[in-house]
Parts: sequence; structure tokens; C-alpha cells
Amino acid sequence: MDLSLNDTQLMLKKTVEDFIVRDANRDKLIELQQTERGYSDEIWRTASELGWVGMMIPEQYGGGGSDFATTAAVYEALGKGPVPGPMFSSGILCGQIILQVGTEEQKKQYLPSIASGDIVAAFAMTEPDYQWGSVGVRLRPTESGSDYVLNGTKLFVYDGHVADWVITAVRTGDGADDISLLMVDTKAAGVTTKKLNGFTTSESEVTFNNVKVPKANLLGGKANGIKPALDRALMYATPILCAYKVGGAQAAVDMAVQYSRDRVQFGRPIGRFQFVQNHIVQAVNHLDAARWTTNEVLWKLDTGQDARVGVHLAKTLASEGYRKACDYVHEVHAGLGIMREYGLTLYTRGSRSLYAALGEPRYHRRQIANLIETIE
Repeated sequence: MDLSLNDTQLMLKKTVEDFIVRDANRDKLIELQQTERGYSDEIWRTASELGWVGMMIPEQYGGGGSDFATTAAVYEALGKGPVPGPMFSSGILCGQIILQVGTEEQKKQYLPSIASGDIVAAFAMTEPDYQWGSVGVRLRPTESGSDYVLNGTKLFVYDGHVADWVITAVRTGDGADDISLLMVDTKAAGVTTKKLNGFTTSESEVTFNNVKVPKANLLGGKANGIKPALDRALMYATPILCAYKVGGAQAAVDMAVQYSRDRVQFGRPIGRFQFVQNHIVQAVNHLDAARWTTNEVLWKLDTGQDARVGVHLAKTLASEGYRKACDYVHEVHAGLGIMREYGLTLYTRGSRSLYAALGEPRYHRRQIANLIETIE
């Protein structure tokens, strides 16, 4: 198992790192985080033109057709910024959902525009009684001629406030897996999006009030029966999100190491003190657990192996690792770390916002247990 990056992956990673230094340095990102969108037109244009948005979309639909490891190398570098914008939610997550669930006509309709960045898509599954997965979907559409009518609310929709389309999970049967996906135009009458306030980034509330959605917008062209394809899309997208978290955790740890060298107390750098060293070691432990489980599952996906357990494990450790690494890094910095202008909270907020994205750790642990029971 060779987990080292090849020359192409190293070049792409270097391109992202150079972009961050030039156009998305920490001071700029601190300023952008206070805006309603959270990112700039320049960032989105660059991400689209350089192919970061459509990396995993096949070339026949206007994307780059990159493998998992190459895509993850780019998104880990983006996470170090942390570069904001709907690159993952639109290009990776929604791109995979449409690719796996949609009809050929729907793929041709949406994927090229998503890959080019001309439209932004978001995925809405979670509802007010938070529970990730199909069992938590309560929103039921009613039929009205050639349309479905939606009334309800979706919460924690990543980048929903900037989306042109929201892929909305709805219940179309009484079985636990009887869900369907509707492409909802956010400009349609009755659709409202609102960015959530608080210690989060890019999470939104999407409300539907008598929203009419053409039946032609039903992904896959059928109600029910799409759960296996949706699960496959989530399995393919999740490790890329894990890589983004690994990048963020690495950047936070780097800040702690540098600060422990620069900050002098009692006549010596604080990195000489055992308690500070312990905080850094703990942060590195969580970082490495996230990194190596993510790298292993990327390798499994690229080599065609069964990666189901690995995806759930990587997501569990990446969510916990990013958050806990940031906690220990804050211990190293003490009061300085909470100052917005210092920049550490860019990662802390991200670690909290992304903790439950695509399912919180307890959900993924439950999936691991279920899979272990069925594996012979």
C-alpha cells in the first residue's frame, strides 16, 4: 500500500498552497468569514477555472475525472487555508449524488454547469428533529398535477444560502429507506434560505412554503429505490471531506508548534515545558489518526476494494480529530487563540461546523457495527 503522493498530486497541491499565500491568506479569510456568503467571487472563480470544483465529475460531463487520492490531495490543501466556498458541497457532494442517482438526461443537464461553477448546488437532508440518514427524513411531498408540492424545513444545509439548486431528500413511502431526491430551484416561489447564526460556518436553513417542484426534477426519475445509489454517492464524497478536515487540523497543529517555539516564558520557549508538549502530542495523535484512516480508505476506493467500513471509520476520526486537535491547540495558545484576528478560530469554527456534516461520529460508529455484523 503506497500512500505517497505522485508528481501530479504534488503539483496540484503546490498550486493550491501558492493560491492560498497569494489570494487567500489568513487575514483575507478572517475578513471573509464575517460576510454573509463567507467567500469571495475571486476564490470561486479560481476554484472553478482550475478544476477544483469539478474534479470528481467525469470528463464527459465537463469535469476533471480525477481519482480519489488526487482529489483528496487538493482538498487537504484547501483545508489548510481553510479556503471557504461551496467547492465540496456543490462539486463533490452534489456532483456525486447526481452522478450516482440521476438519469442520463439529468446528468447532462446539471453536471457540466456544476463542474464549471456556473451553478451552485447544496444537499438538504437534515430536519428540525436532527437525525442523519434516511430514517430522519420526514418531509413528504404532495402531488398536484405535474408537480410535487413541498411544505417544511431543512436544517444545517451546507452552503444552502448561496445555492441555485438544493437537492432535497423527501419521504415517498413508509419504509425506512423509502426516500427520494428532488432538485429544487431556490428561486422558486416559496423557497427561503437563511444562513444560521452562531459559532458555525456556511450552515443554512431552507424553508419550503407551498413550493411547486416539477415531477421531472425527481432525481433518477422514480420515487423510492434510490437509497443504494445515494449511499454510494455519500461513500465516494465523504473521504474528500475528511481530507479537508485533515488539512485544517494540520494547519492548526502547525500554528501550535510555531507558537511554542516563538513564545518565551521564564526565559525559555514554552515548547520546552512538558505540559505544552503534551498538548501538542495529543493534537498530533488526533491528526494522524484522521490522516491515516483517510489515506487508507482513499487507497481502497482507488483500487476497487470494499471501503464501506473504512469510510465510516475515517469520518468518525476526522470529525473527532479535527475538533480535538483544535482544542489542544487552543490550550497551547491560551487567551491569544480566541482572538479573531489571530486566525486560529478559522479552524476551530470549521471543526465544529463540519463535525456532524454527513453524519456525526455516533452515526458512523453505528454503521460500522452494523457492517461488521454482516461481513463474513
